Amino acid sequence: MRNNGLVNGVLVLLLLAMLVISLLAGRVWIPMAEVWHGLWLPDANLAGAIITQLRLPRAILAIAVGAALGLSGAVLQGLTRNPLAEPGLLGVSAGAAFGAVIAVYFGFARQFAIAAPVMGMLGAVLASLATFTLGRGGGTITLVLAGAAVSALAAAGISLALNLAPNPYAAYEIMTWLMGSLADRSWLHVLLVTPFILIGCAMLMMTSRGLDALALGESQAQSLGIDLRRLYALALFGTALAVGASTAVTGIVGFIGLVAPHVVRPLMGHQPSRILLPAALGGGLLLLFADVATRLIHVGAEMKLGVVTSLIGTPFFFWLVVRLRKTAP
Repeated sequence: MRNNGLVNGVLVLLLLAMLVISLLAGRVWIPMAEVWHGLWLPDANLAGAIITQLRLPRAILAIAVGAALGLSGAVLQGLTRNPLAEPGLLGVSAGAAFGAVIAVYFGFARQFAIAAPVMGMLGAVLASLATFTLGRGGGTITLVLAGAAVSALAAAGISLALNLAPNPYAAYEIMTWLMGSLADRSWLHVLLVTPFILIGCAMLMMTSRGLDALALGESQAQSLGIDLRRLYALALFGTALAVGASTAVTGIVGFIGLVAPHVVRPLMGHQPSRILLPAALGGGLLLLFADVATRLIHVGAEMKLGVVTSLIGTPFFFWLVVRLRKTAP
């Protein structure tokens, strides 16, 4: 428990430090003193406007989305007992992306600022319902296969929307959104998705006892009084709310849900319940770091968040596959 508190405390301090950096960093760096005075001056000022209206909501979203991805990744790895599991495994990310793409394709996103997030969350919920319905009663493998089928269907829908895009601008807008970004996000987006992320994360945290028991096997978990259907439902719909809301506002951001649990697991051990909170903190820290990197890497237009997380996560993914191959019997 001491180690648990120490790791969580260090992660919180690193997260606060990265939050400060995210408020200062950008195409134009703002000195700390100017930020402090700008935030507390009663009169309107440029530094205060940049921080409160542009960078602070973006940083809060990065922490919330990263925490949702990291926590859901830890839960799904414990649920499936698969170290390569991540939120896209159950079709939630693809469903959310398809819902948002529909809003962009039919022009709803241009008429209503919240159309894409709302449609994205609806797509995530429908995808999770489809996965749960198809995989119900068949165990973990059936659930994963159902998620793969739902993901493939949503991906086909996205490809169809790109193929039938009415004009090049619509196709460009869809592709830009799919690459993931936190640019131009406002307090409206924070207020829209944060409640869903919090509810989803609360449901995911409720799986801790069941995941510990499930590590012994499904039969042993049932003998310990764990309701596996309730456990699957909490994990699935918690992921749908948290990751669906996140994907709906940021686009597809990969690898955070895979990497964050593995980063903290050597420090916490392999008991699933001990990894949940550190994975959430680590996910928020990783995504906030990646978002700061998008502003500091100058390549003309701002680099997309999904591109940066892929550049960070892909080498880690290859390393993980090689390590698992070496340790496999």
